[in-house]
Amino acid sequence: MNFELDDDQLAYREAARQFSRRELAPNAAEWDANGVFPVETFHRAGEMGFCGLYIPEAHGGLGLSRLDATLIIEELAKGCTTTTAFLTIHNMVNGILSRYATDAVREAWLPAMITGEKLGSYCLTEPGAGSDAAALRTRARRDGDSEQDGYVIDGSKMFISGAGSTHLLVVMARTGEPDSGADGISAFAVPADSPGIEYGKHEEKMGWRSQPTRAISFDGVRVPADHRLGKEGEGFRIAMQALDGGRINIATCSVGTAQAALETAHRYLETREQFGKPLASFQALQFKLADMATQLVAARQMVRLAASKLDRNDSDAALYCAMAKRFATDEGFTICNDALQLHGGYGYLRDYPLERHVRDCRVHQILEGTNEIMRLVVARRLLAKDDLENLS
Repeated sequence: MNFELDDDQLAYREAARQFSRRELAPNAAEWDANGVFPVETFHRAGEMGFCGLYIPEAHGGLGLSRLDATLIIEELAKGCTTTTAFLTIHNMVNGILSRYATDAVREAWLPAMITGEKLGSYCLTEPGAGSDAAALRTRARRDGDSEQDGYVIDGSKMFISGAGSTHLLVVMARTGEPDSGADGISAFAVPADSPGIEYGKHEEKMGWRSQPTRAISFDGVRVPADHRLGKEGEGFRIAMQALDGGRINIATCSVGTAQAALETAHRYLETREQFGKPLASFQALQFKLADMATQLVAARQMVRLAASKLDRNDSDAALYCAMAKRFATDEGFTICNDALQLHGGYGYLRDYPLERHVRDCRVHQILEGTNEIMRLVVARRLLAKDDLENLS
């Protein structure tokens, strides 16, 4: 077992670090304050290959492993959590297209998606189907009686990142009977400007303010048969498979943001004086800094373990993705909050990045499966398999 990064991985990390320092960090506060969705920045990220991280080279991507991708995502998140989080969603959409789209759809969409010229949204959550995603009610019915006939989609989605500003929607809809559960769900690639699609208001959010979040309604939206992704009834499996990677990605965003918060706190403790001496000389604050660093390293290593299991397609990969998502997002938020506390009143001001880090990281405990659901995933697996002694 080797925990050291090889030369290629160090190069990926350094490229992402320089991009983050140049393109993201200097703009993050302004984007947050003004609700700017930095489309041009995604184009530049695409030029670096960051919109096709784990897309096979044959399809125009970098062909990286999930573990390699975490190195890049962490560095980008240090510069801007929100922009990086959307970039991971866009990568998730591209991963689905690469793996499940027909040749025609892949060739029509994927090249521009990988360059960042076009962007994608992932549409699973509904007003009545959040944690219980298999209960979704958006309906896709055949527009005829043959396999060649397309579909008509009716329903609604909510909390969709990028909605109204992206070009392609990956939509999960029910093709089976209303009571068909997970087996009755299929996935579709739907152009975002299709007739019958309407977008709701821009949601005013606590964090993630530099990416739009809106509801989407589908009213008689016609989709060609070749825009189905995978087979009928495969949609829920595709969605959950994508979410395993999504959980790793959002956990990595928390780790990167926590790293930035820790570095900010470290600088503050060394330069701020109270009672005639630097804050760094107070043992209680030294202990707090030590705990924050320990939590950060533990979270990072858990994320990398889960990513490596996903790369190997281990049978317990989903278990470790859930563990890593729960642990890293909880600890990441705690580290950011502790860093704010160490700054006292200054941490509460927008002159410092810490209040933004806290706001942005809070939602990571909710999306891609709430951390309560992650605990349920872990517990069910452990109780069903009875293999506690084999935990890595």
